[in-house]
Amino acid sequence: MTWHQLVQQVRHHGHYTTDQEAENVLHAVLAALGAQLVGEERCDLAATLPEPARTTFAQQIPLTQPLTAPAFVGTIAHTLDTTPAQARWHTTSALTALTALTGQPLTDRLLAQLPRGYALLFCRPELTTAA
Repeated sequence: MTWHQLVQQVRHHGHYTTDQEAENVLHAVLAALGAQLVGEERCDLAATLPEPARTTFAQQIPLTQPLTAPAFVGTIAHTLDTTPAQARWHTTSALTALTALTGQPLTDRLLAQLPRGYALLFCRPELTTAA
C-alpha cells in the first residue's frame, strides 16, 4: 500500500473532506503509536508502513510503560487540539486503516503488546480469557 492509498483509507474511514485532514490524523496517531510499541512488533509495523508514515512512526522514542487506551486518545486530542470524542474518532479511523495494511496476524501481535482497551480503537472486540 502506498502513502496515498493509506491516506485514502483514513479519509474513507473517518469521512474526512480533504486529504490534508486525513494526513494530519494519520501523522498524529502514528506518532503516538510509535511511542507505545517496542521490539519485534515495532520493527514489523515499521517495515509495513509506506514513507512518510514509517518515518513518523519510527522517530518516536518508546515510553517505558505504554499509555492506557484513554490516555492514548487524550494524547491525540491534545496533538490535534480537539475533544476526546473527536480524538477517539480520529484514532479509530487511522488504526482501522492500519489494520487493513498490516493484516490480522500483526494486528493481533500489536494488541497483545498494548494494554486492555486498545482493541476497540482498532474496531475489534475486546476479548477476555474465560475464568
